[in-house]
Amino acid sequence: MNSGRNNRVVVAGAGVGGLAAAALLARKGFDVTVIERQRYPGGCAATFSRGGYRFDAGATVGCGFQNAGPLDLLGCDLGLSWPALRSPVAWEYVSGDISLPLSSSKRTLLERFPRSLPFWEDQERLASILWKLSGDILPWPPAGAVDAGRLLGKAVSSPSSVVHLLRFLNGTALQWLASYGLDRESAFVRFIDAQLLISVQTTAAYASAVNAAIALDLPSKGTCRLTGGIGSVAEELAASVERSGGRVVYGLEATALEVAAKKVRAVVCGNGESVPADVVIANLTPESLERLPGAMVSPRSVIPGAGRPCAEWSAFVLYLGVREEVFSRCADHLQIVRSEGALGEGRSIFVSVSPSDDARRAPEGFRAVTVSTHTRPAPWFDALNRGKDEYKALKRKYTRTVLALLGERFGGLEENIGLVAAGTPVTWERYTGRWRGYVGGYPQTSLFRVRGPLTAHSNLFMVGDSVFPGQSLPGVVTGARRVVDLVERVCGQ
Repeated sequence: MNSGRNNRVVVAGAGVGGLAAAALLARKGFDVTVIERQRYPGGCAATFSRGGYRFDAGATVGCGFQNAGPLDLLGCDLGLSWPALRSPVAWEYVSGDISLPLSSSKRTLLERFPRSLPFWEDQERLASILWKLSGDILPWPPAGAVDAGRLLGKAVSSPSSVVHLLRFLNGTALQWLASYGLDRESAFVRFIDAQLLISVQTTAAYASAVNAAIALDLPSKGTCRLTGGIGSVAEELAASVERSGGRVVYGLEATALEVAAKKVRAVVCGNGESVPADVVIANLTPESLERLPGAMVSPRSVIPGAGRPCAEWSAFVLYLGVREEVFSRCADHLQIVRSEGALGEGRSIFVSVSPSDDARRAPEGFRAVTVSTHTRPAPWFDALNRGKDEYKALKRKYTRTVLALLGERFGGLEENIGLVAAGTPVTWERYTGRWRGYVGGYPQTSLFRVRGPLTAHSNLFMVGDSVFPGQSLPGVVTGARRVVDLVERVCGQ
């Protein structure tokens, strides 16, 4: 238990990925310090207070808590009991005259798209293989002979699974749909595109079929509501770090790295303090990390072609306080999509409504509502550079667009709103430190164009949604396990 106590680990950023790694290492006896620029943990999966409400900042859906899922296994390892209650409906998809409650049963989905049954059977088989892999350390991209040996061991132990996986390795989700003749069923492709955009940050024409398989499985595996909001996950992890003897320091920002002989020796903070480190874990995007003086991010071992595969997304988010009768007959989460036009930019929104029986989230008679849409960062920063008036005008335009789409589903919405606040890519950059406000992780277009946790420094690792396997609670927790394994290797444990 105390084998790692003399090894000092500094984690920069208290997002879920960083905290999961920190909690596991502290549990193993490492001397762990987490520094976080905000006054609360969670990053993009935080819950913050405003005007008597507790709003989920960005990530709002609790997934990965199913039996033997990544969050379930993490809880077992840390002795945590998550404040999670299973939701009967993961989310409801609404587009034109289509309304589909997505859950463990695909009954309504198959009633609307009966020709899709063979595709879903194939998807379930592939997803089951991937979930099994995610329950263990997933050494991809491989970082040397140890990882290569583990991958070979997995292949030898389950050859039929590997053969099945190889069918999809280089294909896109759209090519997969085409193999079942579903690429010509426009409403079904629209549905798949909408699911993939919120999960793998791109649409079927570009999404890796392998990544798509597990993303499309999330409603089937079930989602949970977290009492107090999604930020409860980070709060539980931060508490676990401290119970194991580690420290979580808020209001402290990493501003530079002290490097000697290509190793990071300390993390320099905004207050001038230098925190000594034998290992540093950066819960930052690569773009933000490489802007820290002293950091060299280029991986020592990457798959050829690794890097940003295509333009990344940020989000425009409305935080609303709404009278609860407006949402009295809807699921906790809804995805509302216009029938035509490119997704994002107010044409597709994801709506999360706080449960009526969670008194921590909203004043009596009201709900805390988070509404988000994908948006490209450049127009927001361009508008800001032209002046605050143009930036505010763009914010008002997006607010009207998002409220209009939400109002089509919920009549009388605007007269029942008690609070409105908006977040833009500029907001995300300010509060999370993510350069250009990139959120949601990288577009998952290929397993051969992903970034692993290694950097040019042998004792500096990255974790979070920018590192394979990417976004969502299951993704960052699975990635954290790999980083813990790499730290133990570096420290000779």
